[in-house]
Amino acid sequence: MSIWFKKDIDLEKLNQFSVNTMNEALGIKITEVGENFIRGTMPIDKRTHQAYGIMHGGASATLAETLGSIGSVMVVDPELYLCVGVEINANHIRSVRDGFVTGTAIPLHLGASSHVWEIKIIDKNEKLVCVSRLTVFVKAKKRNEENKVGS
Repeated sequence: MSIWFKKDIDLEKLNQFSVNTMNEALGIKITEVGENFIRGTMPIDKRTHQAYGIMHGGASATLAETLGSIGSVMVVDPELYLCVGVEINANHIRSVRDGFVTGTAIPLHLGASSHVWEIKIIDKNEKLVCVSRLTVFVKAKKRNEENKVGS
């Protein structure tokens, strides 16, 4: 059974939300949404490298938070609720120099006021690169609050 609020998920529309954001700058793309997971990719290049020429830990965290946050927004009615990340951790297992990584987020907890997501990031050889956990706060929107978001 699907966990998503809206069942007609359009990947192209999901990726449109990344225009003019960090996601677009880093090349993050949502590639798949399953019954209970969301998956996306990120290229490993000069945009995502740290000084040693390997993927920056912050890039891993950005991919993880992106997937979990989008997942939370898709679980709730976005007309009524805002979802914001409040805590993230990331365990970096293996370095990556080039190619791309793929992250998959699955919910560990979907409560009324908080969601917890586990995000596993793998490299092009399907080897584990990073394991992350994201806690998202789910907040009821106040009247006209959607007009204030991002202002």
